[in-house]
Amino acid sequence: MEEKKSVSVQHCPVSYTMSKIGGKWKPIIIHLITKGGNRFGILQRSIEGISKQMLTKQLRELEADGILSRKIFAEIPPRVEYSLTELGESLMPIIVSMKNWGDEHMEEG
Repeated sequence: MEEKKSVSVQHCPVSYTMSKIGGKWKPIIIHLITKGGNRFGILQRSIEGISKQMLTKQLRELEADGILSRKIFAEIPPRVEYSLTELGESLMPIIVSMKNWGDEHMEEG
């Protein structure tokens, strides 16, 4: 009989990736930022069902993980813009693959 192998969450690359970009909102946020939705208000209006608190939490997590950078402009009222870091840019093939897979299979059900 073949022995089953298990992978601990700490040593699984898929689990690590999901801990950084998994969940309901993070892939959407990353995708929208690459499409020009780089301000809080634009993101909130573009993501149906997300609360201000949840958007703030997700943006902070993405920034803490080094995926997004936040630039504050000294204006009145203050303007904040988000952009992908180099690490965030390296995630784009994954996000694009997710979009392409969805485009191909959404009609199926």
